[in-house]
Amino acid sequence: MKIAIIGGGSLGLLFAHYLSKLNDVHLYVRTNEQKNKLLTEGLLFEKNGQIMHNFIQSSLFTEWKGSEDLTIIAVKQYHLQNVLKQMVQSAPFYHGSLLFIQNGMGHLKWLDIMQTANIYIGSVEHGANKIHNNHVIHTGKGITKLANYKSNSQFILKELVQFTAEDFPFMIEQDYEEMLVKKLVVNAVINPLTAVLNAQNGELVSNPHFYKIFKQLFAEISLTLKLNEKAETLSHIENVCKKTATNRSSMLQDLDGNRPTEVDAILGYILEKADELGMHIPLAASFYEAIKGKEYKGRREM
Repeated sequence: MKIAIIGGGSLGLLFAHYLSKLNDVHLYVRTNEQKNKLLTEGLLFEKNGQIMHNFIQSSLFTEWKGSEDLTIIAVKQYHLQNVLKQMVQSAPFYHGSLLFIQNGMGHLKWLDIMQTANIYIGSVEHGANKIHNNHVIHTGKGITKLANYKSNSQFILKELVQFTAEDFPFMIEQDYEEMLVKKLVVNAVINPLTAVLNAQNGELVSNPHFYKIFKQLFAEISLTLKLNEKAETLSHIENVCKKTATNRSSMLQDLDGNRPTEVDAILGYILEKADELGMHIPLAASFYEAIKGKEYKGRREM
């Protein structure tokens, strides 16, 4: 299968490594610097201290023309609107399939701009850190859940599930909204806490003081989203922390790099829901403002 991956961040590089084993993968990135690094030095993939080296086709995003069977959009949510506009201009009659793997749920309102018949949603639970433009570390094994957003066929999803490797499995979910809510809860607890506390994922459950805040924030979020299986969901988030124990969350990495975070798509979305319900969730609001404050400080220091 011919697969395009748009976005050269940690997940874009991670997907490129694994999917290139059995597919023709083309990675589309934003800068000439990253493109040239990948073309001249290849992709460095690291796991458990072992480094693998492989070459990936790479081009600038502006060169994407929609010639692949599947295009995976792996950019951050705050870049997505501009990326979609460019995609429509580049391939207004794209006949392939699209897979979106953004965090949060705010991006759903933008997907219908794409006129293609097959749109899918992914929820990625792997831990990954991008070290350099061509170097990614797989810090925690998880699973990628897939669901149909707009399509009469699950052929592409079944192809990905058949690909399933031991360290990079896929599975199909029936309800994309339910799937995204479950991932939203994970992101809304882990990302803000690690970002403000400057902690690795595993510390949220191994440090008893962090764990107390962890449970308090989960209680607010679960109440706002009206979760039914709270104990099961809490256990799932704890397991994600343990499986990705050494991972520095994407939100923490963004703050470290003085980049915008996805806090508006994650905690911002939950705060909007709380406001609609007339609820006050002070801990979530405090962490939201703390992260926005760190973003502001980062911009001032650049």
